[in-house]
Amino acid sequence: MSRTRYEATLDKSRAVEQAEENGVIVDSMKARLALMAKVKSGEITLAEAQLALKKLKREGKKSGLLTRQQVYSRS
Repeated sequence: MSRTRYEATLDKSRAVEQAEENGVIVDSMKARLALMAKVKSGEITLAEAQLALKKLKREGKKSGLLTRQQVYSRS
């Protein structure tokens, strides 16, 4: 019996959560929430936060870490 799309989505989400716990993901939810907290407090603008996230992903990929999207698509 094959798994349904729903089961596949759950498996992918669990894989992302597991990778975040293991510290493999560079753009973890914790990092994203920290950026959004800065936006909400007025320290930076949304555009600056988006640029910071892109930079974080780029530097993380160079150091061998994965992004959330990479983990999600590979599982």
